[in-house]
Amino acid sequence: MRCWTDEQKELRAGLRPWLDELSDGHVAQDAAAEFSRAKWETVRRTGLLSLPFEERWGGLGRSLLTTMYVLEGLGEGCRDAGLNFSVCTHLASTGVPLQRFGSPALQERYLPGVCAGSLIGAHAISEPDSGSDALAMRTRAVRDGDTYVLTGGKAFVSNGPVADVFVIYARTHPDGGPLGITAFLVERGTPGLDVGHPVAKMGLRTSPLSELFLDGCRVPADHVIGRPGGGFLVLDHVMKWEILCSFIVTAGEMHHRLTRCLDQARSRSQFGAPIGSYQAVSHKLVDMRIGVENARRWLYATAEKMTAGKNVTEDIAISKLITSEANVASALAAVQIFGGNGYMAEYGIEKELRNAVAGTLYSGTSEIQRNRIASLLGL
Repeated sequence: MRCWTDEQKELRAGLRPWLDELSDGHVAQDAAAEFSRAKWETVRRTGLLSLPFEERWGGLGRSLLTTMYVLEGLGEGCRDAGLNFSVCTHLASTGVPLQRFGSPALQERYLPGVCAGSLIGAHAISEPDSGSDALAMRTRAVRDGDTYVLTGGKAFVSNGPVADVFVIYARTHPDGGPLGITAFLVERGTPGLDVGHPVAKMGLRTSPLSELFLDGCRVPADHVIGRPGGGFLVLDHVMKWEILCSFIVTAGEMHHRLTRCLDQARSRSQFGAPIGSYQAVSHKLVDMRIGVENARRWLYATAEKMTAGKNVTEDIAISKLITSEANVASALAAVQIFGGNGYMAEYGIEKELRNAVAGTLYSGTSEIQRNRIASLLGL
């Protein structure tokens, strides 16, 4: 059993006064696919966005584990899952690579805004013909004096419609494999960068998503994150953080759902008895509890291992696979436990099922995770 310090508990408890405000209107905003600027301002006031960043940039300098513990509290208390996802995208996709790989000049220019949330970050990896197969990307970056010229297109860019800065991955060597990809920090409004309209999607609707179009987009050479050809190392680091942060939020959401379903099972009666007394319902609740605990243990254990500098390739894949699929099962069980009300939009249960499906797709599909684990087994 993991023991959290009083300081860590205080940081997580510090979110509580804001959670009602962050959850307010979540069903209507989901229906309207509305990203709430007002809620983003509330997130900024909580200090959540500054957690893992160094104090010199306005951060709180907290560890990965502490950041995850607070984010779990966000998932448990905030019903706006799209907002939660946008927070994690901002932290992991922009702030984390800048702090780990950015030059001092890039850090000084952008990290204070990222920490404060005055700059919203996004990353652009996937393309229409290359999703989980990131190495198949076709977007090109050609060196021209003191700039790189980027040409191509990106798809499924979370936070794209509202982002101020983008971390864009492009191929700088046509035959370089993993060593031919470079990460660039690109400001919104850069000539040649066109942000597409928000794309309607099944779930996480309050986290806006768009395409990016790059047509001769000139980016200063000193906006390379890391080194030319080192983008795959940046991406690998980002994806580990993204999975750990996004899915510990999911674990918090699953815990809240379990609590709500337990209340329903105890309070609703059918055929003269609480529905929780029927084995068909009680077993669903048991599986939901197991899913939450399994997810939490894998995610935190993986974070501890990563912090210790150990190889977590398999652990990340297992953690992501377990959590995402347990979340789908949990959300489906919740719809069944709430019955007709679970199917009605006003109760907010059905959107949790729609949101859960996304977790089996982003950050590498469940099939990709199984393939990765199989390869590590020598298959």
